[in-house]
Amino acid sequence: MFRADVMLSEIKRFEPVMATNVMAAVSEMTRDLDFFRLAEKPFTEAPRKSIDYAVMEHTKLAAVVPADFGWSDVGSWNAVWEINDQDGAGNATDGPVIITDSRNTLVRSDASMLTTVIGVDDVVVISTVDAVLVTTRDKSENVKALVEQLKAQNRREAFEHRRIYRPWGYYQGVDAGTRYQVKRIVVKPGAQLSLQKHFHRAEHWVVVRGTAEVTLNDENRMIHENESIYVPIGSTHRLANPGKIPLELIEVQVGSYLGEDDIVRLEDIYARK
Repeated sequence: MFRADVMLSEIKRFEPVMATNVMAAVSEMTRDLDFFRLAEKPFTEAPRKSIDYAVMEHTKLAAVVPADFGWSDVGSWNAVWEINDQDGAGNATDGPVIITDSRNTLVRSDASMLTTVIGVDDVVVISTVDAVLVTTRDKSENVKALVEQLKAQNRREAFEHRRIYRPWGYYQGVDAGTRYQVKRIVVKPGAQLSLQKHFHRAEHWVVVRGTAEVTLNDENRMIHENESIYVPIGSTHRLANPGKIPLELIEVQVGSYLGEDDIVRLEDIYARK
């Protein structure tokens, strides 16, 4: 426990470069809807060092009080296994999991995916819509090195999830092929996407929940549940949710190029380029 001004004074004393950069990152931060964005350049240039090494090992202002209570920083999947309830064979599970003839194993699965494990001991299996991790419990801390390897290979999984959040809500990839992809789009009540167009793809929207207000070139239409609309290549369009509940729709994109950079924003209330 500490006062903020005391900790800041100690950081300035022991790590002046860190203090300067972090203070600059805060003073130059910007407001982005519900978020405050720290200034990227000074923050990334700040030394990367934990508070233990930077301050606590050097300060003369600290006192240590012994206390007898359980503690785990849950810094690895093995630690997750240790704190979870286990069956008679030492197995811990979460989500739709079936485990047979296995011992001392952790298996976690997203609600949308059944994960089954047979005949393994001391193993961790983490199954998500983004990726699947399989490791031994004693090697589970090596996930950090694995993430660095993914970054070095510029793998998408190292930088983003399949569910991508935007100021108006989010979208999530469902399926993709060489000339198509399918997305689930959820728009918050009162929110709207930018007025935009695409040069390489057409879009089909099917509303499955709520009501969509669609601008298509010079026409405005209300699309209700179980109704659809076709957005041709090159047409100016916008999607909005005028209702009181989240708008949910399925989008099917078809075209020769389906990258997110094939978006020409003509008007945007969120001031994105």
